[in-house]
Amino acid sequence: MVTSEIAADAPAEIPEGSRHDLRHDLSPDAPELENFSEGDGAFGYVHSYETGSHLDGPGVRVTLFLSGCPLRCQYCHNPDTWRLRHGLRVPLERIVTRLGHFAPALRAMQGGLTLSGGEPMVQAAFSRRILGAAKSLGLHTAIETSGFLGARATDEYLKDLDLVILDIKSGDPETYRRVTRQELAPTLRFAERLAEMGKPVWVRFTLVPGLTDDPANVEGVAKFVAPMKNVEWVEVLPFHQLGAFKWKALGLDYQLADTPPAPPDLVARVHGQFRDAGCNVR
Repeated sequence: MVTSEIAADAPAEIPEGSRHDLRHDLSPDAPELENFSEGDGAFGYVHSYETGSHLDGPGVRVTLFLSGCPLRCQYCHNPDTWRLRHGLRVPLERIVTRLGHFAPALRAMQGGLTLSGGEPMVQAAFSRRILGAAKSLGLHTAIETSGFLGARATDEYLKDLDLVILDIKSGDPETYRRVTRQELAPTLRFAERLAEMGKPVWVRFTLVPGLTDDPANVEGVAKFVAPMKNVEWVEVLPFHQLGAFKWKALGLDYQLADTPPAPPDLVARVHGQFRDAGCNVR
């Protein structure tokens, strides 16, 4: 665990660790998102990176978690990535150098780099340059995104992406607002753009009892996704409480403290809904 006291005089090294580590106030002078202008992306704010991930795309991967997110999902397990100030300001060249050290092993294991967060497109210039560097190293590239800021992804940005892991958090606009405090429409527009391009996509849907599990809500996602030939998988992610301690540590109001994990019969029902609609689901 990294604390603000430890980080106060720390050098700008990329924080290695886990997505489950709490990191906060590593860059106390960082701007709030509404005042953020990143320029050419020579620097960026980073929460941490993991090596050896099998969860964030094909093969064995390095997953880099960037700071900053415009959504406020009730079930977020990384609320310490919402604000830029909680990440560490790191030069692009340091990330590219580190990635170069990993590249031979990642290529051998048919893996690559995944950018996650937070929301990578908060730092669109920074993340685009990282993706370009990864492609120059011969790596498979992916991002995990809500798609809410998909309009920031230029054609050049998407050219350097082999896979988009797209969180569609609800099929119902009102439920989406309740879950995220934002609108669903930008995500759907981005998904349609990816479908028109034929860009490979894995859709993720987080199953939260009492919040996203309504059959009509699931059906809305399934019917939207099923006709899209570029969607290789729909991944149903059962809700968990692994991030609850972060909400408490950051003084945030965590409304799902009493929400149980999704039981197996509920997961099976939702899998069935996606499968019946014609989706490849897991």
